[in-house]
Amino acid sequence: MATLQVELVAVERRIWSGEATMVIARTTEGELGVLPGHAPLLGELAPGGVVTIRVADGEDLVVAAHGGFLSVTEQGVSILAETAEISTEIDVERAREALRRAESASDDDEDALAAARRAQSRLRAAGQAA
Repeated sequence: MATLQVELVAVERRIWSGEATMVIARTTEGELGVLPGHAPLLGELAPGGVVTIRVADGEDLVVAAHGGFLSVTEQGVSILAETAEISTEIDVERAREALRRAESASDDDEDALAAARRAQSRLRAAGQAA
């Protein structure tokens, strides 16, 4: 089975690197699926998005990714996020509390809207309804 090299990096650390059979990410242009041999492209990750990496062994690595870019080249896929958390590392109760705080803020508070999107993507990545 064909694979591609994937590197997922956040500002604070390398999140994951390895072989995958597919990457699914939501960009500002829509959801994108990348398979081996995909044409080169550069996409901006959608705010509050979830990235799914289908690892070569068939398991899915689900990551809440906030801000950044996805780059597809002949060498593979690079995902450069402002912040990112693997689903198994997400504290669901903390994410729910962050969502409650953000939703109780003023509707025109841009920081609260961004916090709500981050909390929602963390909950989706963890398999919880937002």
